[in-house]
Amino acid sequence: MSGFHEERFPIEIARGARGGPERLTQVVTLASGREVRNSRWAHSRRRYDAGFGVRTLDQLATIVAFFEERRGRLYGFRWRDRLDWKSCLPSGEPAASDQQIGIGDGVTRVFQLGKLYGGLHAPYVRRITKPIFGSVQVAVDGVVQAQPGNVVCDHATGQLTFAVGHAPAADALVSAGFAFDVPVRFDLDMIEVDLSAFEAGDIPKIPIIEIVD
Repeated sequence: MSGFHEERFPIEIARGARGGPERLTQVVTLASGREVRNSRWAHSRRRYDAGFGVRTLDQLATIVAFFEERRGRLYGFRWRDRLDWKSCLPSGEPAASDQQIGIGDGVTRVFQLGKLYGGLHAPYVRRITKPIFGSVQVAVDGVVQAQPGNVVCDHATGQLTFAVGHAPAADALVSAGFAFDVPVRFDLDMIEVDLSAFEAGDIPKIPIIEIVD
């Protein structure tokens, strides 16, 4: 991912932020009154407002410094979404059996990390491109694979590459467990702060938006 800094937004500030996934659905009402709905985006996109996590002037100064280093909207960075940052439920610990990421064919050695949402009506698989270093566990047919001996994870892309001679066999289930960040950027080129209003309890707007490749 070009124009990206592998650095995480301060977690103590992100913890108080607001936001979540967004989708774009076109709804057309016909002359009969019936609706036709169409999804304009193949993938959801997450938006956050970091301003809600700012409680002190020191935290605000930290954000300004982080903003300056990112050059506003120019460079992306990592964001920890405290609601959704594991291959399992937030209260659990990632395990190698959490998410199915592929089926072996005896030849393919590269697999992309992903997370499944739902499963009965219209399951959605989200690509995970920013796994947290040291958190990834991989299994083939339930057998945990040695890292980096059998498989290596690229923590900048979320791709798993099996070593030569270790490609998963035909019909073998490849699964993984992991913790991950969201690739994001600032959604503005100016942070406007009224210090007197801030001290009175006013919250500065600091919009953050997910980078979707």
